[in-house]
Amino acid sequence: MNKTMPAVKVSPMKLTKEQVEKLAQLARLNLTPEEATQFSGELTDILGHLAVLGELDTSKVTETAQVTGLANVVREDVVNSELCEPEALLEASPFEKQDHQIKIKRMM
Repeated sequence: MNKTMPAVKVSPMKLTKEQVEKLAQLARLNLTPEEATQFSGELTDILGHLAVLGELDTSKVTETAQVTGLANVVREDVVNSELCEPEALLEASPFEKQDHQIKIKRMM
């Protein structure tokens, strides 16, 4: 499947302080009024850069879902019995041992 998207002309929009405050609320960010004003300008600049990218002709660029070329990098689970020996687990505990068990504080 080698479809290409038509170039879309995007005009940059100016984000208002109120829009930034709404975005911050949705993202659960606590911004001061000064930060909202600052980010209004910065986010507007970012949208301007995205508008420039939107003007590029990408009709001859192949769509990309991932760029590493790797297929399946998941390995099989292998049980390593030397780490599962009860004695080894018992000895690895920093807690006091009693009757071949780890002694901990009472829970209830």
